[in-house]
Amino acid sequence: MNNDRHIARAFDRDLEAVQALVLRMGGLVEAALSDAAAALEDRDDALALRVREGDTAIDALEEQVNSECARLIAIRAPAASDLRTVLSVMKIASSLERCGDYAKNLAKRSVVLGTMQPIPGAAGSIRRMARQVGLLLKNALDAYIARDIGLAEEVRQQDQDVDQMYSALFREFLTHMMEDPRNITACMHLHFIAKNIERVGDHATTIAEQVIYLATGSMPGEARPKGEAVISGDAG
Repeated sequence: MNNDRHIARAFDRDLEAVQALVLRMGGLVEAALSDAAAALEDRDDALALRVREGDTAIDALEEQVNSECARLIAIRAPAASDLRTVLSVMKIASSLERCGDYAKNLAKRSVVLGTMQPIPGAAGSIRRMARQVGLLLKNALDAYIARDIGLAEEVRQQDQDVDQMYSALFREFLTHMMEDPRNITACMHLHFIAKNIERVGDHATTIAEQVIYLATGSMPGEARPKGEAVISGDAG
């Protein structure tokens, strides 16, 4: 019995260490998204470069999380419920790594846009959307740490607000392109940026659904609400 308790405590310590890595990832991703949007609005190429270079740290943390989770499974041989937690940690880390990629893509395009005539109001709208998505991501991670099903469900519901913001931006960019063909290239870049941010919202929702899965043992039964869709396809 004492040996079982010792094993359980050792597993909990190891899991806490891995979860700390995931939270560090989350903090870096939130900062990258915010900084990339600020670089776009302020036309700050140096900040955009820091975002791009910082993605290496996010990738390295994901690799560390996966390595530690593999070690946990091999050494601790966790029971079914604990194994579910470990696998969820890996999925969350994967989502965060992808969000980091989207922030890096935003930073890359912001440098290109800095050489073009700005589209009135677009950068500010992008930054507001990024701020909303960053909050969703933070809330999803907070829900994970607290195993807060209610907060996780709020994230799922609020993602439709992000979808609606994206749809409104798409229509705005389309209007600019129709009014002046010289705006087409800039608006296409802005559209891909908006789509990348919308995808971060999707990943925040995925993390929230992992919280519900951990707490209940099953994924949410109902499909999450989606805002109006205007275009499909990857925007990497």
